Amino acid sequence: MREKCQRCTKPATYHITDIDGGKVREHHFCDEHARQHLSPQEETEQTGTTPTAAPASSKASSRAAKEPPAAEKRPCPYCQMTFAEFRNAGRLGCPHDYEEFRNELLPLLENIHDETRHTGKFPRRAPDSTERQTQMIELRKTLKQAIDVEDYELAARLRDQIRTLEQEAGR
Repeated sequence: MREKCQRCTKPATYHITDIDGGKVREHHFCDEHARQHLSPQEETEQTGTTPTAAPASSKASSRAAKEPPAAEKRPCPYCQMTFAEFRNAGRLGCPHDYEEFRNELLPLLENIHDETRHTGKFPRRAPDSTERQTQMIELRKTLKQAIDVEDYELAARLRDQIRTLEQEAGR
């Protein structure tokens, strides 16, 4: 189920966040109502009323649009992926990203799936523990770095460690 426009029954295609005096307001509008919300001057010319706090919120939202939030730049301590990279790629880098970017991901997941908890099946080859999966991610990252700097002895040892962990996991 998709969100509907706050002013009519059409699907909401614009999701606008206004920040006014520290207060955050989220709006969900269709095409027509989004234009009306974003350009209050046109609306005031038509209706003859004066806007109250719309210009201040428009300035604040335009400033916020130019400046990415801190979470966009903050990297995951395990895979070094930022939320901005996730937005561009559409995939997370490791399981820890779900916790690292939790506040940013929950609204996205809820909009897309109408749920924030997994309700389907799990793959049969899913890792037994996140610790083992984290260790595998770190080993693969270190292996890639060793290959890049042409340290093939270290790369061979890391490859063997990865194979051992995969065999223990029953892959």
